[in-house]
Amino acid sequence: MDSSSNGSEESQLYHAQIHLYKHIYSFINSMALKSAVELGIADAIHNHGKPMTLTELASSLKLHPSKVSVLYRLLRLLTHNGFFAKTTLMNGKEGEEETTYSLTPPSMLLISGKSTCLSPFVSGVLHPCRLNVWHSSKKWLTEDKELSLFESARGETFWDYLNKDTESDELSMFQEAMAADSQIFNLALKECNHVFEGLESIVDVGGGRGGFTKLIHEAFPDLKCTVFDQPQVVANLSGDENLKFVGGDMFESIPSADAVLLKWILHDWNDELSLKILENCKKAISGKGKKGKVIIIDISIDETSDNHETNELKLDFDFMMMTLLNGKEREKKEWEKLILDAGFSSYKITPICGFKSIIEVYP
Repeated sequence: MDSSSNGSEESQLYHAQIHLYKHIYSFINSMALKSAVELGIADAIHNHGKPMTLTELASSLKLHPSKVSVLYRLLRLLTHNGFFAKTTLMNGKEGEEETTYSLTPPSMLLISGKSTCLSPFVSGVLHPCRLNVWHSSKKWLTEDKELSLFESARGETFWDYLNKDTESDELSMFQEAMAADSQIFNLALKECNHVFEGLESIVDVGGGRGGFTKLIHEAFPDLKCTVFDQPQVVANLSGDENLKFVGGDMFESIPSADAVLLKWILHDWNDELSLKILENCKKAISGKGKKGKVIIIDISIDETSDNHETNELKLDFDFMMMTLLNGKEREKKEWEKLILDAGFSSYKITPICGFKSIIEVYP
């Protein structure tokens, strides 16, 4: 009996060790993916037009011959993680096995020039400025200051860091990442037509360079669209009769419209500041009657209904927003409190894009 008990304890110990080590080394999966993006592996295979051998891929990427074995091991990990597929065939001429690598649905999201390319998102999230601050987490957790981890470590907010040089690579990378994410949402836009039908005007608050607004503008050409962001973000951007760019501060006021769109905005801010934004949204749609509403595109955490993978992604997003910006992802009850505290009467949450939601808020 004691022997059986010890065996069970040992088994639990081994599984616990595997679980621990898996999470310790999970950063390697992220860095391997970043390496694949920087090398352009997906582009090389896509441009080749068919699966590539290791030698062909190394040659296309212009790697030094001494790094071919490194590429093999990188591809082995990335293939295990589902980013590439490996096929082994017999070489008819030489009678030897030949292994080729092809794209999978996840790596197709890394092909440059495609509307669904998320490579900028990979580079942006895994930029050293975001990763290095984690070495200051103990200091952040033990200090009596309401700062994000980023601000605690660097002495400046993430927004100040991005905006101190409007020509910086980091700002451009951030805007490209947001634009890439917007393109993915375009796939779900047709399913959400009812959200925009009947509107005559809409303001995209924090709309950046207008990537997402342009998608709405293409789908609803008669809808008067306004991209509203900081003056330095929208400077020198031009639209047309039904698409314009306006600079301002969403904490001060928001241009009037039938609907106000908040895509990936409220998760950047704590409840106090999010409440201020929503109150200004309510003022912007006041007098619009049944047409007036706020359209929020964000995450709604649901640990009881979401599968493990989706829930883990949402919780990762929540921790990222907290450490980067002092923001948060919200559960349904938190959304409800925030919406009602801002003076709205009702709302409707509709899941979209696998892990996001459209939240329609009515005055």
